[in-house]
Amino acid sequence: MLLKNLIENCPNHLKKVHISGLALDSRKIKKGNLFFALKGRKHDGKKFIKEAIYKGARAILVPKNYKFYHDNIPIIKVKNIKKILADSCKKFFREKPKNIILVTGTNGKSSIADFFSQIFYYNKIPVATIGTLGISKNRIIKKTNLTSLDIISLHSELQLIKKKKIDNVIIEASSHGLHQGRLDGLNVKAGIFSNFSQDHLDYHKTMKKYFEAKMILFKKLLNKNGFIITDEHLKEFSKIQSIANKKKIKILNFSKLNILQNENLKNLKGSFQKKNLSMSILAANLCGLSNKNIKPIIKKIKNVNGRLELVRVLPNKSKVFIDFAHTPNALETVLETLKIEYRNDITLVFGCGGERDKKKRPLMAKIAKKYCKKIYITDDNPRNENPKKIRNELKKIVKGKNTFEIGDRSKAIQEALKNSKPYEIIIIAGKGHEKFQDYGNKILKTSDKQSVLNVKIINKYFNKYEYNLEYNSNILNKILNLKNKHKFYGVSIDSQKVEKGNLFIAIKGKNRDGHKYISSAKKNGANICVISKKFKIKDKKKIIKVSNTFSFLNRLGLEKRNVSKAEIIAVTGSAGKTSVKTLLGNLLKHFEKTYYSPKSFNNHYGVPISLCNLEYDHKFGVFEVGMSKKGEIHRLSKIINPDIAIITNVAEAHIENFKNIKDIAKTKGEIINNIKEGGTIVLNRDDKFFNYFHSL
Repeated sequence: MLLKNLIENCPNHLKKVHISGLALDSRKIKKGNLFFALKGRKHDGKKFIKEAIYKGARAILVPKNYKFYHDNIPIIKVKNIKKILADSCKKFFREKPKNIILVTGTNGKSSIADFFSQIFYYNKIPVATIGTLGISKNRIIKKTNLTSLDIISLHSELQLIKKKKIDNVIIEASSHGLHQGRLDGLNVKAGIFSNFSQDHLDYHKTMKKYFEAKMILFKKLLNKNGFIITDEHLKEFSKIQSIANKKKIKILNFSKLNILQNENLKNLKGSFQKKNLSMSILAANLCGLSNKNIKPIIKKIKNVNGRLELVRVLPNKSKVFIDFAHTPNALETVLETLKIEYRNDITLVFGCGGERDKKKRPLMAKIAKKYCKKIYITDDNPRNENPKKIRNELKKIVKGKNTFEIGDRSKAIQEALKNSKPYEIIIIAGKGHEKFQDYGNKILKTSDKQSVLNVKIINKYFNKYEYNLEYNSNILNKILNLKNKHKFYGVSIDSQKVEKGNLFIAIKGKNRDGHKYISSAKKNGANICVISKKFKIKDKKKIIKVSNTFSFLNRLGLEKRNVSKAEIIAVTGSAGKTSVKTLLGNLLKHFEKTYYSPKSFNNHYGVPISLCNLEYDHKFGVFEVGMSKKGEIHRLSKIINPDIAIITNVAEAHIENFKNIKDIAKTKGEIINNIKEGGTIVLNRDDKFFNYFHSL
């Protein structure tokens, strides 16, 4: 290409100079190239002019105020070298994909880009992505070192993509890339803004400057006829809206997309992934792909490599995930998602990068402490900073008997897996897809995913029954301060319904005394009998004496509830509660292991005995709450402490014990005060007391 076609106001004597290519890096110069002596953050291109000339540069562009002359090679001084560079890239690499989407935000860029790619791929339409995971053309990836390529490499790649007949491309726009002009000169159809939280303050210095760098996408790069895809619930939305109004750009809000409403996205964990997918669907719509074509392939969408990726399930049923989370917001989102999804103890393996935003470290440590029961502090790209110093900074905040410091990342992962307890959730955060560890003077080849797969777990086949025996024994020892192990599975107060391995509690009722039926309970297979009276028996090891068996029943039920990871539902009402409880229990057990109270176990005996039968691996528990007088629902629902409560209706049942039906409604409403914080109440819209309950 002639120099006059690249540079406006090109000197007359240089107009016919032929340029073979563009270059920013003197090491990559080829004969006939135009070299841009641009000043970067670490290096100044002016210092490499002589090398560029030696390598064969045809002409050199320098800032106007730079004093440099050469007898044979033209040195062209320009006022705005960055603008000329962007214009030159646009002119030299003329062929570009029709639909170019840019995605920015602190977290989620790679996921949005990959989901966009999958949507087109499963519709058999050519697609490309450029970002953290590399350059992907029709799902074939070529690795790169940066999220945002340098401007010349980016324009060159886009031309190659177009030559492959690919017209749909999504590019991750990092704040560094936007600020340094690496994405200038593109014809952008839409810009996506995923979210915003602390990161890269080592570079941007303040959150304000960091946000301003992100906004370059909308202020400078996005076409007047382009679109912004974002979330109206973000606190930054008003600022984005202001930019859109000034430029008359239309905003598309992902929350108004209905296509995912009834989809069961089993492969994608967490609401944030659904949000990322929604944004990618909107971008695909703008590129001409209708929801009619997208809907059939949604179930094929897979999690992104290294993004909350389930890598392994251990023999003890512990699940091991890896994730790229390396910012406070990303770490909290991931841990919160796992807590909601599994409700289990979380073990975290994490560290913080060296030389970068050091203010993130205490924030991430506090988040780790908040969500995780066990923490392994390890290295995460310490670069040229002392890794021990970084680990100590984290350890000062995350301290305790369940905190371990192991610098070697592979060994930390190994220890976390080998020391895991049944049903643990283990998350290894910070590196995700990466396959290296940066120690400044050396780069180690390592992969979190491979480290997880390499750990040899010597463990006999996991027996859920055996584990629950151990689990129950620990609970029993805790509430009674026992030293010997008393294993049992299941609890009963009816000797006729005792099953093998049960704990039998001898309750003295109005008509019968359970102490009279201990022999019957043992004959039916009871492992342990809990009594409060003197009783002659040969095998005393299977007898536990307490002062009051009814109090013991309640204490055991309460402790079982406190340690349970299950989602608990309580059903009350004047009629239909047993039917609702049974229907709901039968429905839920098709999805996960569910316990629901048998028959009408809804009184001061039935509720605690039902709670006592909650086991560690139950994912749902459905309990019925009845009453015949004031205060009963309050007392029973307080023990249950449900995540969800249901009031079926209010009628005149047990009216003899109340002033009127409104008094019954007040008593039924007692359950609402005992729902867990952030829980849910389900009401009958047709019941005449709906508004009353709704107001509580």
